Amino acid sequence: MSDRMNKPTTNNSTWRDYQAGLRRSSAKKRFKKKVIIYSPLLSVLLAVIYAAIAGMSGAACKHNLPRYNSTIARDSEKVEQNNFIKKEEIQLALNKTPFINLTTDKLDITISGQTLHADTSLDMKLQNHILKRLDLANSRYIGIVALEPSTGRVLAMVGFDRTGQKENPCIESSFPAASIFKIVTASAGIEKCGFSPSTGFKFNGSKYTLYKSQLRNKTNRYTRRINLQDSFAQSVNPVFGKIGSIYLGKAPLEHYAGIFGFNHNTDFEIPLNPSRVSFTDDAYQWAEIACGFNRETSISPVHGALMSAVICNGGAFVEPTIIDNITDNAGNIRYARKHKKAGQVLLPETASVVGKLMNATVRSGTAKKMFRGYTRDKILSKLNIGGKTGSIMSRKINNVRYDWFVGFAKEKNGENELALSVMVAHEKYIGARAGWYARIAMQHYFKNCLEDNNKKNQLVKKSQTTKKKPT
Repeated sequence: MSDRMNKPTTNNSTWRDYQAGLRRSSAKKRFKKKVIIYSPLLSVLLAVIYAAIAGMSGAACKHNLPRYNSTIARDSEKVEQNNFIKKEEIQLALNKTPFINLTTDKLDITISGQTLHADTSLDMKLQNHILKRLDLANSRYIGIVALEPSTGRVLAMVGFDRTGQKENPCIESSFPAASIFKIVTASAGIEKCGFSPSTGFKFNGSKYTLYKSQLRNKTNRYTRRINLQDSFAQSVNPVFGKIGSIYLGKAPLEHYAGIFGFNHNTDFEIPLNPSRVSFTDDAYQWAEIACGFNRETSISPVHGALMSAVICNGGAFVEPTIIDNITDNAGNIRYARKHKKAGQVLLPETASVVGKLMNATVRSGTAKKMFRGYTRDKILSKLNIGGKTGSIMSRKINNVRYDWFVGFAKEKNGENELALSVMVAHEKYIGARAGWYARIAMQHYFKNCLEDNNKKNQLVKKSQTTKKKPT
């Protein structure tokens, strides 16, 4: 058996060689199939390795991609953000530019030595209409600001300063606020004391004076009775003096002044000094502030429009903006406005009540003369109009009387709104009043709005008619 096992066999050797050859051939076929299947993946892997090595060596792909393409890598997006202009840079640039009475909605500004192109939010139809109607003969200062309440976009900024033609009174915050502050006092009284338009008050003496004796709770045959709505509409100082000194006091007045923007910086593309109010521990001083019978509380026309916007917005304070966007010479966007609300400062119910008080001012109060016949006007009759007037003599300048109108107008059957602030400093003779400027601004703006709406409606009807016609 051992001899048979050790004896070579020629036939068996040939068969083994044949089987080995078959295995080698089969292995080659399997390898070729794997190469065909995995070659695309191998190519991608090699490309990735190459790109990584090239990137490390500084020889990465140098294609010029579009600056604002959604497919740009994250590194490019960071470059974009770094290329954007900050609002502080715009403020520095516009601080050196007399941004007043523009006759076009575009402006070139220089930032870091580069000339850039700004698209403003100005409504040039409204802006130019107001510019043409300015009464320069009898005015020392004029500041007119109109804005969209919901966005804060400034639609008109028109001013005049007899003492310096390059100055912008619209952003000057040193003008006495006068009775405009009654908007703050009324809001505080409604929320803190539960006042309503029908809440009754008593007062003695003249409506437009404020003596310490008028703040006493005394009743005699000369005592007059009046409700909150009429007190606001007729701007009765003794009533609002009592609200400030007796019903509210220092802390609530100071708080509501703050939420309306006094003593706070406003984030605006144009540098804007804060409006000021200062409180002492003297109750009579609280009364003076509450009714606006002082010259220390100061405000700018821009801030006046923002106060009106709070009432339009149901109690929300919106930050102003006058630059929609800024581009460079290549058309790249370097700055774009952001709609920013600073927060809810009043309850919606409070804003609604104050709005009704402002309606009464136009309908039957101190603005009645300026808006006489507005319910029959073909434009104004379609609007819900409210406002607050203010008037006070200057202590520093002889024969100068500050005249204010702060208000709003809303379409009764539409969405367009306008918040307005007008300040006129009359000299020896009284010229065009603040309320008159507000009226012509409302008329012109909403006339254009109604015309635009009619055009849109006609286009829609025409489009619908075309679709209905048989082909």
